[in-house]
Amino acid sequence: MQIAIEDFGAALRWWRTTRRFTQLQLSNEAEVSSRHISFLETGKARPSREMVVHLGIVLDLPLRDRNALLRAAGFANLYPHSDFDAPEMNQVRTVLRAILEANSPNPAIVVDRRGDIVDSNTAGLMMVGSAVNAESAALLPVPNINRLTFHPDGIREHTRNWSEVAAVVLQRLEREQAFRPADERLESLLAEVLTYPDVAELRSGHLGLPTGSELLVPLHISTFDGDLLSLITTIATIGAPYDVTLEELRLETFFPTDDATAATLAGWEDEHQFAPSAGFEPALTAPEADALSPELRGPG
Repeated sequence: MQIAIEDFGAALRWWRTTRRFTQLQLSNEAEVSSRHISFLETGKARPSREMVVHLGIVLDLPLRDRNALLRAAGFANLYPHSDFDAPEMNQVRTVLRAILEANSPNPAIVVDRRGDIVDSNTAGLMMVGSAVNAESAALLPVPNINRLTFHPDGIREHTRNWSEVAAVVLQRLEREQAFRPADERLESLLAEVLTYPDVAELRSGHLGLPTGSELLVPLHISTFDGDLLSLITTIATIGAPYDVTLEELRLETFFPTDDATAATLAGWEDEHQFAPSAGFEPALTAPEADALSPELRGPG
């Protein structure tokens, strides 16, 4: 179905103002006249497919939203988007699984842009299970690393440096939401976690570039078994992706900082009888695109 060109103009204007560009600034960055930008926003000019792609790059839009901008202008999607368990993602899953297993016995998980856990090695599952009850509401509706961090029934009571960890995780979530302001479910998740006790007080008030303190975050967890896990955690993205699903995946890895933690993780590796409970299983199947995030439908 072709979408009226006025919808593209409204979407472009919404993104321009959201990204804090004036028409003149955007025209300079895009190397077109400010009059042309004005005509595109008012519907007096129709953009070419190449121009829509170019503006999406200049505005630094997520790939999902570049597709939405293309559709608003009457063009087909440019960037592919497949469910994580789709056949065309077999190679990606194989590579990610190899990375997860290569990190064993250290915990490693794969999350999407909202923090839903879509895959994990055994140590990653055991780490969560060592500090979060299988019936905890923090695991619902699907295990989510943000909710597990902030929810009162998540890892909070077992994390000795919770305020330090939570402040970093909150800034990551706020930065992700600022990058994806059209993602209503991401916005809803942020609003939810801010209602949890003491979380809103952790907001820094500014969203600058990631600092060195966010690269390696210390994490000290007291397990149900009485062990103290002393870890550092870091999160990485997939470089230069041109697929919506790949762009939205994150790999979080955890490394021991003392011999006792290393021994505990090695012991988990030997526990072949372990199986994740029904209450905690990674969401291996990515939801459909329209269920993942309602896309921009105009300035309102």
